[in-house]
Formats: sequence, C-alpha cells, structure tokens
Amino acid sequence: MRSTYRFLIVDVFTESPLEGNQLGVFTNATGMTDGQMQAFARELNFSETTFVLPAEAGGDIRMRIFTPECELPFAGHPTLGTAFAVGAPLQRVLLRIETGAGIVPVLLEREGAKIVFGRMQQPLPAVEPFDRAPELLAAIGVAGSALPIERYNNGVSHLFVACASDAEVAALAPDLRALAAAAGDSAVSCFAVSGTRVKTRVFVPGLGVGEDPATGSAAGPLAVHLARHGVVGWGSEIEIAQGTEIRRPSTLYARAESEDGVTATLVEVGGSAIVVAKGEFSA
Repeated sequence: MRSTYRFLIVDVFTESPLEGNQLGVFTNATGMTDGQMQAFARELNFSETTFVLPAEAGGDIRMRIFTPECELPFAGHPTLGTAFAVGAPLQRVLLRIETGAGIVPVLLEREGAKIVFGRMQQPLPAVEPFDRAPELLAAIGVAGSALPIERYNNGVSHLFVACASDAEVAALAPDLRALAAAAGDSAVSCFAVSGTRVKTRVFVPGLGVGEDPATGSAAGPLAVHLARHGVVGWGSEIEIAQGTEIRRPSTLYARAESEDGVTATLVEVGGSAIVVAKGEFSA
C-alpha cells in the first residue's frame, strides 16, 4: 500500500518568493525509511530536504537533513526553513530542533500571526589548519587569500577564501572538478568584506552542489573567522549577500561572541523565509 507524505517548499534567507535557497520540508516523516528520505531528497533535487520527526532528546521536534546524495548532521538554511515551516502551527516563540549535531534553538519573531524572522544558535565550530591551499586557490582561479585559509566544522565542513573585492567574487569561475579534489566534502566560501557587509559565493562540489544560493551553516563560521582575525569585532553582526550570480539573491545575518577574545562562545545566524508551495508525495 502506498503512503502519502505532505511537504512544503520554503525559500530561505529571503523575504521574496522565488529567491533565497530552496528547501523541501516533509512535515511528518514518521514511518518513512532512510531510503525513502534519500529518494525524496533526490526527487526534489534541492541542495537540502528535511524530514520532521517526533523529538527524542528533549527538543520540540527532530529533524533529519538530506542532500540529493547523502544525509547531513547539520545545515543552516534547512534548520531555519524548517523552523518557519513548523513554527506557525506549533505556536512557538523558541523552537528547539534536534539535529545530528545536537539541539539547535531557533528564536522566531512575529508580526501578528506571521513569522517574519528567525535566529538560530548554531553549534560552535571547531577550527583546524588546511594544508592544500595552493591547490584550492588554483581551482578557484585566484592568486591568494587575504586571510589564512582554515577549516571550520560545525557539523558541515567549511573553507574560507578572502578575496580583494566584490567584483573579484562576482567574477569567479572555479574549476569544480579540481575544487572537489582539493576541498573534499568541504564547502568553499569565497568572500569580500566592506565594513560589516560581506559578499560571498559558496561552492560545494564535493557534495554535489555546484554553487549554493545561501549557506547558513557557513555564515556562523564566517563571522567567527572574521572576528578571530580582527576584521570585525566579536559581537558585531555581519550582513551577508549571496546567490546573486545564480539568480537566487539571499541575505543572511551572523554574529559570534567570545569571552576571551580568541574562542567563540556563541554563534548566531538569522534571516527570513517564506513558504511558496505545498504538495504531496505518494510512495
């Protein structure tokens, strides 16, 4: 017998439909097998699709995240988009979402009954050196990075390359095959900074995503990276513009706090989202 599963399509890190990063949310995945989740994610073919399940570890809901190729323990835009999708019917101001990287609290702001903004407290990223910078830079097609290239991991692995200007970021045309070989399954964020405004493009060929429209899991570590190297102050909120080059403009907000001026003790990422479609799968 075939089962019917309802899903939403949410555009995340935008206030406008058909912009931002697309997300599929199956709002009740109880009884769904791992194989079905992976197949549905492959069918939708968004960078990520989420599956909502009953809580098991003290949260309000449990969430599993799948790319078209694999499951992820954590990702930013799926967490925020899922909070928007289920936060309204649950009537929660604070939604605690169980992920593979632990419980992620999401604070939801409303205007009347409508959720207009969400801010998630992300897992603190681990930082380690990266020893393949020459190969990475060659694959991107740039001569160097204005800041050290380091690997951050908050459930997803990220590498950051500091470019000289917005124009340099916009003109990037990386060799995605070579980039996957150099970066492995890490997302590669190429960015330029002007004050607290950041332009970024994120490439994740190792996970089957050529260019990502909005990468919430990278936004928090980027705020940490900039604060660690003195580009912005700890506690300062950065505004990140992403996705323009692939016609999915997105806006993300991030900040990182530290008690000792060296190590992050709090990482927050926020933005808006909008439900643009509802449907059913029968399988």
